[in-house]
Amino acid sequence: MKTKQILSMLLFMVFVFFQKVEAQIINYNTWSTFLEKHVNSFGEVNYQAIQIDQDLLEASLKSFSKTKPESSWSKDETLAYWINAYNAFTIKLIIDNYPIKSIKDLKNPWDQKFIPIGKQSMSLNEIEHEILRKMNEPRIHFAIVCASKSCPKLLNKAYLPSKLDLQLTVATEDFLSDESKNNISKDQITISKIFKWFSEDFTQNGSLIEFLNKYTSVQISKKAKKKFMNYNWELNE
Repeated sequence: MKTKQILSMLLFMVFVFFQKVEAQIINYNTWSTFLEKHVNSFGEVNYQAIQIDQDLLEASLKSFSKTKPESSWSKDETLAYWINAYNAFTIKLIIDNYPIKSIKDLKNPWDQKFIPIGKQSMSLNEIEHEILRKMNEPRIHFAIVCASKSCPKLLNKAYLPSKLDLQLTVATEDFLSDESKNNISKDQITISKIFKWFSEDFTQNGSLIEFLNKYTSVQISKKAKKKFMNYNWELNE
């Protein structure tokens, strides 16, 4: 093989390598730094502080906007990107309208096309329903956060492709063990309306009880009575 061909092949391999690294990172360090600074261990967000200093948030948003997932990305890389982007732009939506008491005070908050990804403008609903839910990973519902108290808590670090399965499992277990959002016993469950709104996502491979039993310390009876909690839409601050 000629020297030029070898050099061309090496350059191509280097290019592919760095493209892969970019797909895995996408400035998640900046996003993690932002979350660690402004979100506590209970998932409460300091919107007031963010409004004063938006540099880290803006840097994260620009990173998401300029780097759109490609078909060559793995499922975990794609999931991590869209989960993080959803949460980042939800915070942006709140900050742009702060102070408010609830995301539902805004007009059509989930349908506003305010999210620039590549050359298109997207809404939160498009990310959730047209992309994330179609990836057959129901645990995304415990990772994406709608800025409300009854939502799962916002993780104060980025979701990473290399740790995604564990992070989603922990987020699911944490949500189910939170008695302000779910109250679970062997014979009766009072659970979040998330399980009602997205019931088809949790029953693709079995019953809802079977799904819950994977992530709870209590083994719920198949005959357990089921109720849903009222949803608190107050801001998660």
